[in-house]
Amino acid sequence: MSEAVILHREAMDVLKQTSRTFFIPINFLEPTLRKTVASAYLCMRAIDEIEDHPDMEAETKRQLLTSISESLKTTFDAEKYRELIKPYENSLPIVTKRLADWILLCPPDVVEKVKESTAVMAEGMAKWIDKDWRIKTKEDLDDYTYYVAGLVGCMLSDLWKWHDSNIETDREKAIAFGRGLQAVNILRNQDEDWERGVRFLPDDWDREDLFLYAKQNLAMGSEYVKDINNRSITMFCKLPLALASSTLKAMKIGREKISRKEVESIVKELESQH
Repeated sequence: MSEAVILHREAMDVLKQTSRTFFIPINFLEPTLRKTVASAYLCMRAIDEIEDHPDMEAETKRQLLTSISESLKTTFDAEKYRELIKPYENSLPIVTKRLADWILLCPPDVVEKVKESTAVMAEGMAKWIDKDWRIKTKEDLDDYTYYVAGLVGCMLSDLWKWHDSNIETDREKAIAFGRGLQAVNILRNQDEDWERGVRFLPDDWDREDLFLYAKQNLAMGSEYVKDINNRSITMFCKLPLALASSTLKAMKIGREKISRKEVESIVKELESQH
């Protein structure tokens, strides 16, 4: 078995361990696009794990993310990256330790786009660590959710276009697609975040306002999908939106999340529509 095949298999294993929600829809994509989206997702997840690390000092996070951002803007040096994370490798997850591999997995003619998006994300995360995640206004929330999720929507749009030049999507809708999914995550993790002293709510907002914010962005995310005339990509996008909407409804009535059975039912329903 070739090294490339082994790396691809390992990437899909790590993806499954890291995010079951993302692992399900990615299997709707055709093989080359599946590998590319997996690579892009794992690159972004690698830095996300640093930002979310429960035990790491804020200054350490900021320095690591800033250094990673800089290294992604040039020819990525795997050895230098290993040296950079060496002092923290015992506490970092496998997805972060293997960032160099996820870059290697990406097709050469689109890897610079993935590196660029990940670099911007790392820079934005470092900025918000500097601000101690202090969100005061809706503009702050928009800015934060742009860096941690809206950028994912933009990058996916770039990958759709790379795969099929006929696919034209709206950037604002792409941002809303990512932002809506992130808003649902914020609602789900509110108590956890509160315990660690982080409140992703503008000063004059309550939980209801955040529900509305999530709903509005998910609605724009649904509009984003309507612009995509490719069955497998449409399926890939529709599933997380459907899961997020169902989770939103469940939380509205006091449940923490939807059950695995409900997830399977949503997947089946979407498959039957296409």
